[in-house]
Amino acid sequence: MPVELTLHQKKILFKLKRNFYIGKRHTSEDNVIKGFPTNERGNLKKALKKLIQSGYLISKPTSYGLEIAINPNPA
Repeated sequence: MPVELTLHQKKILFKLKRNFYIGKRHTSEDNVIKGFPTNERGNLKKALKKLIQSGYLISKPTSYGLEIAINPNPA
């Protein structure tokens, strides 16, 4: 049964897919939110965390922050 995604979640997934951040190619959590209006950034951070929890995104902790990529094989 497919899960309904919010508009913010769709925007995040579209940006990551457009830039080919899938699987091993990842980007900083801050770079995902760049380019969106500043008044939406709080909602985008929440949407990003929900996408990680639901398995759509892979997170990789690094010494300088969290790296994000689309999960190529979601469960």
